Amino acid sequence: MTRARETHDEVDGVVVSDQGLPEWLAPVARAARTVQPEQLSRFLPPESGGRQSAVLILFGEGADGPELLLMERAGTLRSHAGQPSFPGGALDPEDGDPLTVGPLRAALREAEEETGLDPTGVQIFGVLPRLFIPVSGFVVTPVLGWWRTPSPVSPVDPAETARVFTVPVADLTDPANRATTVHPSGHRGPGFLVQDALVWGFTAGVIDRILHYAEWERPWDRTNQVPLDWRA
Repeated sequence: MTRARETHDEVDGVVVSDQGLPEWLAPVARAARTVQPEQLSRFLPPESGGRQSAVLILFGEGADGPELLLMERAGTLRSHAGQPSFPGGALDPEDGDPLTVGPLRAALREAEEETGLDPTGVQIFGVLPRLFIPVSGFVVTPVLGWWRTPSPVSPVDPAETARVFTVPVADLTDPANRATTVHPSGHRGPGFLVQDALVWGFTAGVIDRILHYAEWERPWDRTNQVPLDWRA
């Protein structure tokens, strides 16, 4: 396997480096260098407008091997209630330039506020192209992180976060856990049946593309359809 060329950059005090990553993360770092916005989603940011935001796609290594950190939003929220997602949210003015350092700081800050993780244990190793969520108007920057020094995580505010959990990458790539989700509008997209939850929408779409471009994807039955109210 060809190892990704290592880089080490600093953006207004925030270090972005893929040096020292575990070998299994090399394909993700490599894909992040070359992937184009249209390869990740058909929903791309408008030329102007949209609410700038960021999510933290945090990879760690647990008892069952490589894993990904996710959270489930509280069922009482007005939007995205009960939906599994990456930690993240809108940029604050204090985060800085939304085209450079802002998303990096926002991804770490929001992850700390939502899950209680210690951001000093996270190594940012890449940034994916900005994407758009039409239903909410968010322009989202996916920030890739390596959980170099894991810390305890749990919902900081139960009114916003129902639970915080990790999913083994092996479960995400298992064809038995893959499905096509069917929205009431008729829209279809990738889904993952993991940890007693259905991961769908923006989060599932990004995971699906990461698995594909990191060459981790395994053939799965795309005719296996599930509604969004699926329950384990």
